[in-house]
Order: sequence, then C-alpha cells, then structure tokens
Amino acid sequence: MMTPEQFAAAQQANLTAMVEMSQRAFANVEKLANLNLEAARSVLEESAAHTKALLSAKDPQEVVALQSGLLQPAADKATAYGRQVQDIVTTAQAEVTKLVEAQVAEAQTKLQSLVETAAKSAPAGSEGAVAMFQQAVAASTAAFENAQKAGKQAISTAEANFQTLSANATKAVQSAAQTVAQGAKTASRAKKA
Repeated sequence: MMTPEQFAAAQQANLTAMVEMSQRAFANVEKLANLNLEAARSVLEESAAHTKALLSAKDPQEVVALQSGLLQPAADKATAYGRQVQDIVTTAQAEVTKLVEAQVAEAQTKLQSLVETAAKSAPAGSEGAVAMFQQAVAASTAAFENAQKAGKQAISTAEANFQTLSANATKAVQSAAQTVAQGAKTASRAKKA
C-alpha cells in the first residue's frame, strides 16, 4: 500500500517531469519558429534582389542566365533548411525519448520493488500467483524494450531516407541547372551566328 508521502512524492516527480518535457518542447518549437522566420526573411530578400536583377536584364539570354543561376542556390538552401528542420525534430525526439525512458525506468524499478515486497509478504500457497505476476511484469518490460527498439529503428530509417532524398534532389537540381545553362549557351551562340 502506498503511503500519503509516497503518493505526494510520486505526484511531485510526475509534475517535475511534465514541466521539464513542456519546457523542452517549447524550446524546440521556438527553434523551429526562428528557423522559419529566418527562411522567410531570406526568401523575401533574395526574391527582391532577383526581381531587380531580372528587371534590369538587357536581353533574353541574360534573363535565362539569371534564372538558371538561381536553381542551384535555391536547391542548396532548401536542402539545408530540410536538414535543419530534421535536426530540430531529431533533437526534440531524442529529448522526449530520454525523459520518457527515465520515467519508465523509474516506474519499472518501483513496480519491481513493489512486486518483491508483495512476494515476501504473500500468504503461503500464493507462490504461483506471485510468479505469474512477476512473469507479467517481465513480459511488459520486454514488450516496452522491443517497442523502443522498433521506434529507434523507424527513426533511423526515416533519417536515412531523408538523406537519400536530399542527395537525389540535389543531384536532380544540379543536372537541371546544367541543362538550363547549356541551353542558354546554345541559344546565345545561335543568336550570335
């Protein structure tokens, strides 16, 4: 049986954990909001500069050259933005996982202690029921550990897929930029001829 002091201590520990998790979540949301604001500011400034350059272009070849010169930097920035978002999300996920794992480990320790105390004070003839309860606790612990491993594998797979997707997108944009640049050169030579 839990004493009022133990109950109060458990509630205080839960409150402390909840506050810490909330603070970390808020800090990560703040990082993401700042990243988005900086990205929006950068896009706005670069768009204005690019529009000014397009408006001052003297011929179609210069417009094509300006447009083709925009592709690669834009792709690089989009990839960098995606990586930063991934870093923030991965960090947040790791922090939450660490807090949850600590709470679960503490709860498992307390439960194991409770089971051992109950086993010592169990009446004669209840050994089978106590053993069955201990097996249930062990099975739930193993299930939690397996779910934890599966979650970590899923996160690793998602990160690897994001890296592959980013690399493929960067290659595709580089290829497109080269094609556009070649086309601009060919058009410029054709005009001169």
